Parts: sequence; structure tokens; C-alpha cells
Amino acid sequence: MELQINDPVIVNARELATHAAEIKHLQDDMDKLVSDMEEVKEALADIRKMLAEDQASKKTIHYVFNILSVLLGGGIVFILQKVWK
Repeated sequence: MELQINDPVIVNARELATHAAEIKHLQDDMDKLVSDMEEVKEALADIRKMLAEDQASKKTIHYVFNILSVLLGGGIVFILQKVWK
């Protein structure tokens, strides 16, 4: 028995080979997407850390300026009281 090009066995084998190649390409694409997602997760973690540090420094600066403004305001009031007496 000779197999012909249009024989269902050959057609099925060709379709299976095509599907196997397509599945391989899809799997490679999925692996690349997974690695890209991991990189995005790492970048987001770095951004969150940077924003947290930035927020902490803003709070520190805010507290320092509040203390300085209280001291400066108190100093001005003290000087004005001495001058007007």
C-alpha cells in the first residue's frame, strides 16, 4: 500500500506537525510574557519603594519647617514685645 499526498494519514501527520510548531511558538511567547511580567513586577516594587522614601522625606521636611516656623514666629513675637515695652 502506497501513501499518496492526499492520504488522510499524511494529511493528519502534516496537520499535527503544523499544530506542534504553532504550540511551540505559543509556548515561547507565553514564556516571554511571563518573564516580561516578572520584570514589570520588579519595576513596580522599585517604584513603590521610591515613592515611600519620597513620602517619608516630605514628611520630615514638613516637620522641620513646622518647627522652624514656630521658633521663628516665637522669636518675632519676643522681639516685638521687647521693642514695644
